[in-house]
Amino acid sequence: MGESGKEKDSAALKEDGNNFFKAGDMQGAVSCYSKALKLCDSPAESAVLHRNRSACYLNLEDFSRAEADASKALDTDPGDVKARFRRAQAFQKLGRLDQAFLDAQRCAQLEPKNKAFQDLMRQLGAQIQQKSAQLNSTDARVQQMFSLLLDTSAKDSDRQKAAQNLVVLSREDAGAEQIFRNDGVKLIQKLLQSKQEDVVLSALRTLVGLCTGHQSRTMAIVNELGMGQLCAVMGVEASAVALAACHLLQVMFEALTEGMKREIRGKDEAILPEPSKELRSMLRHLLEMLPASNVSGAGRDSAINLLIKQVPRKSLKNPDNSLTLWVIDQGLKNILQVAGTVPELTGGPPLTDNTQMSCSVLLSKLYDDLIGDKERDNFFKLCEEYVQKYFSQPGLDAKLRAIQTVSVLLQGPSHVGNRALEMSGMMDAVISLCASEDVTHQQVAVEALIHAAGKAKRASFITANGVALLKDLYKKSESDQIRVRALVGLCKLGSAGGTDFSMKQFAEGSTLRLSKQCRKWLCNDSLPPTSRRWSVEGLAYLTFDADVKEDLVEDKEALDAMFKLAKSEDKTVLFAVGSTLVNCTNSYDVEKPDPQMVELAKYAKQHIPEDHPKDAPSYVEKRLMKLLEAGVVSALVCMVKQESPALTEACRESIARVFLALVERQEDRGTVVAQGGGKALIPLTSDNNTSVGKTKAAQALAKITITSNPEIAFPGERIYEVVRPLISLLSLECTLLQNFEALMGLTNLAGISERLRQKIIKEKAVPKIEGYMFEEHELVRASATECMCNMISSTEVQKLYLATGNDRLKLLVLYSGEEDERLRKAAAGTLAMLTAEQPELCARIPGTTTHWLEILQALLLSEIPDLRHRGVVIVQNMMQAEKSLAEKLMESEVLEILSVLAKGGEGAPKSISNIAQNCLDKALYYGVIRNSQGQENIRGTEP
Repeated sequence: MGESGKEKDSAALKEDGNNFFKAGDMQGAVSCYSKALKLCDSPAESAVLHRNRSACYLNLEDFSRAEADASKALDTDPGDVKARFRRAQAFQKLGRLDQAFLDAQRCAQLEPKNKAFQDLMRQLGAQIQQKSAQLNSTDARVQQMFSLLLDTSAKDSDRQKAAQNLVVLSREDAGAEQIFRNDGVKLIQKLLQSKQEDVVLSALRTLVGLCTGHQSRTMAIVNELGMGQLCAVMGVEASAVALAACHLLQVMFEALTEGMKREIRGKDEAILPEPSKELRSMLRHLLEMLPASNVSGAGRDSAINLLIKQVPRKSLKNPDNSLTLWVIDQGLKNILQVAGTVPELTGGPPLTDNTQMSCSVLLSKLYDDLIGDKERDNFFKLCEEYVQKYFSQPGLDAKLRAIQTVSVLLQGPSHVGNRALEMSGMMDAVISLCASEDVTHQQVAVEALIHAAGKAKRASFITANGVALLKDLYKKSESDQIRVRALVGLCKLGSAGGTDFSMKQFAEGSTLRLSKQCRKWLCNDSLPPTSRRWSVEGLAYLTFDADVKEDLVEDKEALDAMFKLAKSEDKTVLFAVGSTLVNCTNSYDVEKPDPQMVELAKYAKQHIPEDHPKDAPSYVEKRLMKLLEAGVVSALVCMVKQESPALTEACRESIARVFLALVERQEDRGTVVAQGGGKALIPLTSDNNTSVGKTKAAQALAKITITSNPEIAFPGERIYEVVRPLISLLSLECTLLQNFEALMGLTNLAGISERLRQKIIKEKAVPKIEGYMFEEHELVRASATECMCNMISSTEVQKLYLATGNDRLKLLVLYSGEEDERLRKAAAGTLAMLTAEQPELCARIPGTTTHWLEILQALLLSEIPDLRHRGVVIVQNMMQAEKSLAEKLMESEVLEILSVLAKGGEGAPKSISNIAQNCLDKALYYGVIRNSQGQENIRGTEP
């Protein structure tokens, strides 16, 4: 394209943008100005485009962009008074009053008689004075609280109140700034050393207020307080204090990492340095906490949790995994040290029941974040060196540490765990330690064997060597803790065939006997929770067998015990409970083999999977009802709420699968909603679930939205959170059933309020809904048209039909003549509403198809009252829109049909008769028809 063509294009786009702006379409104007800026080479022209776009952003209330564009215009032409005025308005809205005043003052100097400039200056002067007074009063309050808190002779109750007030003040921007400027961080440092728990809590909560969303303050606080002190607070035994410190560090991480993403960091005016130094200091301290013996178990869990949340990339599309590499380089040995700790042996840091599971998740996330074989080989090399170091040492304790580390790796990055297991002598040591006299030694070895048994490569070796050993332990061990673990090993090996009924490892009835023992241990309160957790683990494997599923759902005591564990402090049980419930509800994916392939397999004498008779739908339905009666929903709701690394993506997927199974029957949906299932499903549709899990959760939400009143199922603001998950189901990757259910759910939501329709429009669903209006399947096509019928109340959607050069209106007219009753009702309903709201569309109807009159007449003559009603409304709208349309309609059989309907003929109800009469009155008014006396009816006013 030549230079002149380029300029011409830019000028034409600018003109289009100006027209959009005048018409009030700011988004359209922004789009045109942005395209023009890409094509424009002239600095002066670019400045005008930036100035114009700044005006659009002001109208759209995007003040940061408005300010940025006005500044770019002023860079080229500092005397551009319009750009300066716009920047002053943007600064005012952003709360940067001093800068706004300077700009307004300059505008007034350039054009002293301009009233708008004078008014803005007055406004800003008043706002600056008000802010100053507010700051002075806040300043006094802050000083008063500080002196109270530092006064050791003051009453405890007064000091506590002051500490609480400080927390409240820190949540307001002005208050936070005053606390910070009054050397508040030093005071807070003293408060953190208080012996009173509530004073320490107030100090931590005040820091949360100071750091939230503010990068520069966060950096200063990290440097002034030092991470050592904050980590020490997080490592204390008092759980409320440790949790509050963990929350503070989370807020600090967010302020720093969010700051790195933004051009202007924090709520500051200056561009600040990269916070990577502070971030790495925080991470280094967290890594140092892991092996420290003076850190509580809960504090250690919090440190691992923070590392899981902050280190690996949130999106694998982002190529930068430098933080992960840095953590592996600096701290992998510390993580492995915790992983290899055997609590029963002396010398290790204190752990909770959840610590090693959290280590597995952290190791797994770090490994998954690596790019390429070189990085993965390095990770494996570091793990192997660590395991080898302990395994080659003399004495059993070191070997147990090595085996325990491999166990944790097998539950996390299993590929790395498998390779470590293949090291010379490792498997032999595990097998021989299983026969040890020492219960701790046995326990470590049996657990390693169980984790190894899940990996296909190892399972055959263990089946050959370990089954006899595990059976022996199960029968002869005097310790229930060993017996329950040996049992899980047997369950795991016994379920290798999955749900395939013909692939049973054990003799008939063995799995039932094993499950009976698992349930017995599960209900035994005298056993430690970890051992009871292992019994759920056993059931997770055994419930592949339908006989076991049937037995378990009949055992109310066992279900109660399992649900109590799911709600308990021990989060490591979550996946086992989720897996057991997936098996009991048959909510796993089953691929049905191709019948032809089955015949070929029989012919070739190959193995063919078989379904258990008790996995038939009637059995599954009864199991679902039993689980609902036993309170499964409240257990699932509790599991979703758990803030724990053990609630992995796979675990969330299990919960979503079970929820979907529970809402399959329409009559059960009310129960699920009443027990909090609707609320619990929403977080399961977010990014911390697998793609399958998100889809299953979204489909469950759709089913609830279709049959329950959405305003009751999702009260208040929650209803708006349902929109995006439903729209995610309008995708080619989803099944037609999922598409259909999503459209039905959206139809219900769109019928509730304009605000919900706006949310659906904002999420860009309208083009998708339109796409499904062309779907071959008649139910999907009809439900998409019904959804459009409810969306048509929004002006934005009406404008799509007003735009020229598309077939949207034609499609509605044609669908109004289709055979499918549901589709006809939806299309005619949309047409009736559209022609009422946008009368100019009426004139376009005859141009859509030569059959338009036949279609209208068929609606008027329909035996279905709803269709007849829609037909007379469309005719009335057309007759009111234009006299020429009334003439066309009255020249046809429509006149005769309306006359019959107006008299109540064809069984027409009164509502239809009245509209038909209105149509005839209108025709009389126009003079298109004569009244019964044969005189032309002339009236002075319209009917």
